[in-house]
Amino acid sequence: MSLETRETSAIRTARALSDPTRFRLLRAIASRAEISCAELVALFPVSQATVSHHLKVLAEAGLVAVRLEGSFHYYRAIAGALEAHGRDLRTLAGARRRGGRR
Repeated sequence: MSLETRETSAIRTARALSDPTRFRLLRAIASRAEISCAELVALFPVSQATVSHHLKVLAEAGLVAVRLEGSFHYYRAIAGALEAHGRDLRTLAGARRRGGRR
């Protein structure tokens, strides 16, 4: 993976984690093997549409995976995604110190 691709991925993941509701959703998802969107909606004081939007952002950032079963969506945390994000951040920080772009 190129340095630019890692940078884009790291930024997307950091943005996904920067929202308090998304961070809490990820924590709730990671605490179980799998959880439905309906269960998540019941846990958070926001609308179903808002939860769905946040879940989409988390999925696009590669932090959660979704499984469809009929009209239901089930989410699970992607093992190793946060560790990979940490590694990318360390790599990118090292590249900057060694005279990388910007």
